[in-house]
Formats: sequence, structure tokens, C-alpha cells
Amino acid sequence: METDIAAATALQPHESAFTEAPEPPRPVPILANDAAALAAARTLAREFAESAAARDLNRILPVAEVERFTASGLWAITVPREYGGTGVTAATVAQVTAIIAAADGSLGQIPQNHFYALEVLRNGGTEAQKRALYRRVLAGERFGNALAEIGRRDHVRRTRLVRDPAGWHVEGRKYYCTGSLFAHRIPTMANALEDGREVAYLVFIPRDAPGVTLVDDWDGFGQRVTGSGSVLFDRVRVEPDWVVPFQASLDRPTAIGPFAQILHAGIDLGIGRGAFDATLPFVRERARPWIDANVERASEDPLTLHALGDVRVRLAAADALVERAGRFVDAAQDAPDADSVAAASVAVAEARAASHRAGLLAANKLLELGGTSATDRAEALDRYWRNVRTHTLHDPVRWKYHWIGAYHLSGRRPPRHGAL
Repeated sequence: METDIAAATALQPHESAFTEAPEPPRPVPILANDAAALAAARTLAREFAESAAARDLNRILPVAEVERFTASGLWAITVPREYGGTGVTAATVAQVTAIIAAADGSLGQIPQNHFYALEVLRNGGTEAQKRALYRRVLAGERFGNALAEIGRRDHVRRTRLVRDPAGWHVEGRKYYCTGSLFAHRIPTMANALEDGREVAYLVFIPRDAPGVTLVDDWDGFGQRVTGSGSVLFDRVRVEPDWVVPFQASLDRPTAIGPFAQILHAGIDLGIGRGAFDATLPFVRERARPWIDANVERASEDPLTLHALGDVRVRLAAADALVERAGRFVDAAQDAPDADSVAAASVAVAEARAASHRAGLLAANKLLELGGTSATDRAEALDRYWRNVRTHTLHDPVRWKYHWIGAYHLSGRRPPRHGAL
């Protein structure tokens, strides 16, 4: 085990550390309510859309955009009102995510795990931890994530939280750490062995803690500027008040899983909306009708109109399912039990299945209806398909349908974890 840890926490010959630090945090405005959060998101989305294609084409990390995103107050909208935040509904967080993702899929995804970490904190943190970490968010801190691991076929977590006479420390390696390049703290999932049992914790580690190394090695063909690289932890000293219990939030019913998943639905829905919005002017102004249609403009082609109608209906259905799922998540957050959490998980799975299909369809039809000219690299219209295809691989939609069917047919509750 020690040999494995040493290998995991060492930079490989082809890797180099990412050393650009974010700007120091500054206090953020507290948005008045859900409507104010949605309005702020729409304003930012218009700005972000102007340079989204250039960022994707040239893989320009959105450092300035993330700073403006934070300064808007939108990263603090899930801080509960009793701790000084806006305390918006789950549907509003998903819609804020969708609005930003329509403009830039990467920017829509970057705060997803920030919100996830705050939900873990809400469920598992002590009162002192909540006060301290919520205060940091209101002061402008961003949280990234170090949750996932790769390199093995199983799902066993190998990053360790070790307690010894010298203190507490974390060691291991994480991948797909979306947002961590822009973060002030990196909530890290680590296991400790307690009474012969693996117990999970989420450790809120400062990015500048000694032994933390960030690597900008995300090389996916989509979501290219999410900052989803690796984070290495080489015997990183941690303070006990950074360590939030997570195992208990898995062992009892909580809304952590469906809350995380509704944000993923928002990302897919938003990218699909962006693709549809890009399709309309392209068909009006650039696309040519097929010769068999016997019309002068592509916008008069009956099969094109049918395809556009189909995309619009599927996006509208996904939108409605996200709104509906948000009500189930809110109910499960307010009164978590086996039934309310299962109902929320299934409602969100339905929204995820719909947003997955609608997002992919919208991105496909943008290229299909736009024709060959839509593949011009300078247009960067392929980014919608690359982004939604990459993000929809987060977890398999086939298992959404499985648990939806099992729940409605026989009342089987889905498992409680972050993938439902």
C-alpha cells in the first residue's frame, strides 16, 4: 500500500504542476431570492457566450470568467438563509446551471462540485464547521473537488485519511477534479479504516497546503476548460475541523445524491438549449435546403421544421422534468427518509434521462440541419456535441432507465449514492 501511495502522489515524467493561483477571495453580494439568482445568471450568460467559442477552440482556461461568476454572488446561492445565504431551491440551482451551460458548457459545470460539497456539509458537518465554511463561501471562496479516482476497474477509494501521533494527513491521487484549478479549497474524498471498516470523509483542503499538487492534464475532447485535471496529495497535513463526516450521509437517507444529479441534468439541458439557439439562426441564414424539398430556403424545408419541432419538444419536456424533480429534491432535503429520498432519486433520474437525450439530440441536429458548412472549424459549432457527449458520460443513462422501471414496477428503491 505504501508503494502504491508513493507512486500515486508523484508527478509522472510527462506531467508538470499547475502553479497559477486564483485571486484572493473577496466578499460576494447576497442575492435576494431565486428570481434574483436567475436574473444574475442570465446577465452573466450573455457575457460568457460572446467568447465561449474562442475559449473552446484555443483551450483558454476561463480564469477571469470564473472570477466574475463568483463576484456575481451565484456561488453562494445554496448557503442556507440561516447562515447568511440566499438558500435557493434545487430547481433554481439547476436552472442557473442550465442558463450558464447554454452559454458555455464548461462554465456551467465548474461550480457543480462546489454546490455538491456544500450539500455534504449541510448534511454531515458540525455546527462549527457549517458556520466556518459557509462564512468562507460568503467571503468569496470557491471549492473545487477531488472525488474520483482512475487506474483500476473497481470503485474502491484508495486516497487515505491517516491519523497518527504526528497529526492527521491525506495521501493519494484524484482525477476528474473539475473546478480545482480555480478553487481556493479542494474538498477531497478520503477513507479511514475504523474498527475494521472503511469510513468516508470529505476533507476541505486549502489548495496551497504543503504537499498539494495540481496537474492540468484533462485532455477530453469536450468540456475542455473545466479545469478537470488531477490533484496529488503527498502526506498533506490536515486540521480536524476540515474533516466532514460523509459515511453517515451514505448510511442514512439524505438528498445528497439527487441534489448532485439534478445539477448534472441542468448541464445537459443547458448545452442542449445552447445548441438549439445556435441552430435557429444558422438554418435561417446559412443552411441550404435539400433539392427534393423544392423550396428556396432551408427554413421552409418541411423535414427541417419537423426536426426542429422535435428538438424543441424534447428540450421543453426535459426542462419541465427538471423543475418537477427540483420539488422532490426540496422535499427530501426538508424531510429526508427512505421514501422521500427514493422518490427524489427517481424523479431526478427521469430528468437526467430526458436531459441526456434532449441535449444530444439538439447538438446532433445543429450539425445535421446546418449541413457541411456547420462543420467549419472557425464556427466551433461542434463544441455543443463534444461538450454534451463528454458530460453525458458522467454516469450511464441506461441505469437511470433501469431504476426508474424498477421503482415504478415493483417499488424497489434505488441505491443511495451520488450517481442517482
